[in-house]
Amino acid sequence: MVAAEHKALAARGAELVEYRLDWLSHLPDIGRLLVDRPTPVVVTCRRARDKGLWRWSEEQRLMVLRSAIVSGAEYVDLEEDIAGSIRRFGPTKRIVSHHDFDQTPDNLEEIHSRLLKHDPDVVKIVTMANSPQDNVRVLQLAAGAKVPTIAFCMGEFGLPSRILAGRYGAPFTYATFSADRAMAPGQLTFEEMRDQYHYDQINAATEVYGVIADPVAHSMSPLIHNAAFAHEKLNKVYLPFRVPKDALPQTIKAFDWLPVQGYSVTLPHKEDLLGLTENYDGPIREIGAANTLYKGPGSAWRAANTDYDAALDSLVDELASDPSAGTDAQLSALAGKKVLILGAGGVARAIAHGVVGHGGVLMVTNRTKARAAELVEQLGCLLIEWQNRGAVFADVLINCTSVGMHPKLDETPFAENWLREGMVVFDTIYNPERTLLIKQARERGCRTITGVDMFVGQAARQFKLFTGLAAPVDAMRETLRRAISAARAG
Repeated sequence: MVAAEHKALAARGAELVEYRLDWLSHLPDIGRLLVDRPTPVVVTCRRARDKGLWRWSEEQRLMVLRSAIVSGAEYVDLEEDIAGSIRRFGPTKRIVSHHDFDQTPDNLEEIHSRLLKHDPDVVKIVTMANSPQDNVRVLQLAAGAKVPTIAFCMGEFGLPSRILAGRYGAPFTYATFSADRAMAPGQLTFEEMRDQYHYDQINAATEVYGVIADPVAHSMSPLIHNAAFAHEKLNKVYLPFRVPKDALPQTIKAFDWLPVQGYSVTLPHKEDLLGLTENYDGPIREIGAANTLYKGPGSAWRAANTDYDAALDSLVDELASDPSAGTDAQLSALAGKKVLILGAGGVARAIAHGVVGHGGVLMVTNRTKARAAELVEQLGCLLIEWQNRGAVFADVLINCTSVGMHPKLDETPFAENWLREGMVVFDTIYNPERTLLIKQARERGCRTITGVDMFVGQAARQFKLFTGLAAPVDAMRETLRRAISAARAG
């Protein structure tokens, strides 16, 4: 099975494969395993205390590692405490490693210095990230090392360091054969590393961008932004940054070292973003929320809200397709239209300001009444009790809640019998594109706008702010739809 999987990985483009011998159900014959290997290998054999699965004696483990060296394995991974007892022999390169599954310790430099005493060709330090800033600490260690150093963090917080390891001198990084075979928390698959993040193309000149959220694992922003960068052949990479709500300012400051040139920002940070800069594009102060932070003239941070323009464009395009919209569709499409918004979060706030600004008659409802009341007071519009939302006559219904989002596909925030033929139904959820609300709206003869249109639209505007270039919108939309279809099929 090891040989078959190795050949499969080589066929998929892998250039170096790790043999985790402790995962085998039998005592390995390493000499036989290494015969006719299709790519160079790293031989690793972890003990239980190092989160491995080795079930035989320590003497047998050391014997296997020595046999790997004698048999000419390209690399062998040795923990710090055994590296001194296994001598260098032949062309095999020595990876001397240290793992901490609980934290990223304060004495990283001291640990690195200790590992250097054991004749390494490569130093490997892997720690658990408990904060976003831990990524910076391990990458700074690698960047300043005189011996090639692979340093990255485990866990969801640490995912950026896995992708950026090569930018700071690592000869390679680690990925898994498939999603269900991850050997460490936060490990990406080989295909994700190659096809989504284009790891092999990252170098010291690669510009860094990303999405800030908590949680962030579900975000498809890295997928479509990296697809856009690749389509335009730009030396840029876009990463997922998990940042807790109370850690935004210090994280932005720490990430200046990477250096990040722009961020997409989503829950729970859209309102807190305004405290990071006084340079705003558009009615940010009035909206009270932003979803983009980017470097403007003089490398000063600027905030923008691309949700605002993307949502308005989607609405105006649909409403202006109605012959009764008037001669100046851009100005008159929303004027006088009764609009009911479900929700009062960042996206709802942006759309609400756009509706009022374009002459729409706005009504807001939310499961938490106090949050909706705050928005209503600010805009001077009408507050609707959540339980009464179905009794309201509206020309346009806009769902800004998470009801109906994957994986809860059988939920809708607005009952089917409340929908009227001819009304415009706009669901800002993009995964799935055809939510239950959208499906039922189409069945009732409503005109519909899906979240894919808005999501791609706001991302395209971010791309323009990040790069100064027009976004490859069709490529971004197709990438998103393929990913949503693949996720549902899986």
